[in-house]
Amino acid sequence: MENSKHGSIPMQDKLKLSKSQGASTPAELKRMQNVPYASAMGSIMYAVRYTRPDVAFAQNITSRFQQNPGDLHWTTIKNILKYLINTKDMFLVYRCDIKRELRVSCYTNAGYLTDVDDLKSQTGYVFVLNGGAVDWKSAKQS
Repeated sequence: MENSKHGSIPMQDKLKLSKSQGASTPAELKRMQNVPYASAMGSIMYAVRYTRPDVAFAQNITSRFQQNPGDLHWTTIKNILKYLINTKDMFLVYRCDIKRELRVSCYTNAGYLTDVDDLKSQTGYVFVLNGGAVDWKSAKQS
C-alpha cells in the first residue's frame, strides 16, 4: 500500500456507497469472508478517535457496511488506509501563547442525503482550541 499512487484524499467526493453494493453472489460472499474489513475498520476508528479527525466522515460512511461489505466498500477502506499511510506525518499541534487569551472555535457542517439506503443526512463538527482540534464527530442524523 505504501507505493500506491492513490490515497491523496480519504474518500472520493462523488462516491455513493450503499448496501446494494455488498457481496451478493456465492463467489463474492466467499471472497469477502477472507477480507479483514472489520479489523481495518477498527484501525481507522482508532485513528479517528484519537488523532485523525480528517478521516471521520469517511470512517463513518464505510462503517455502515460491516455486515455485508462488497468490493467497492473494501476498495474505499483500502483508500482510507493508503491516505493514512501517505499522511502519517500529519498530526495535531497544540500551541499556547501566554500573552494571548485562549481561543475556542466550533465549526459544523451537514451533508444532505449522504446515506442512499435510508435517505438520512450527515452532520459533523470540530471544536478547535488555539488552532488545534480538541473534539470532533461525524455522524448520520437520526
